[in-house]
Amino acid sequence: MWTEQFQSMLMLMVMSALLRASYEMSRPKRNPSEEVSVFAETHPISETPKPDTITPQQKEWAEKAATRYAQAQEKKWHRWNEAMFEPTK
Repeated sequence: MWTEQFQSMLMLMVMSALLRASYEMSRPKRNPSEEVSVFAETHPISETPKPDTITPQQKEWAEKAATRYAQAQEKKWHRWNEAMFEPTK
């Protein structure tokens, strides 16, 4: 059923999995708090603007975008319903 090439490839996969497992088990354990601090040092979090700091222009743009998105979704679902459920003539 299995070819000799498949058997040798399977043996390589098993050996590599065992090698990886032994490597992971031999690594020194870290405290979860240390991992967080290392991550925080390498990836600083930038300050995001608070929702109450949105300008009136940005609020207007957001409302306009939400309205247009809702209209586009409505058109999409209307076309989908027509294509799926209404018989063609």
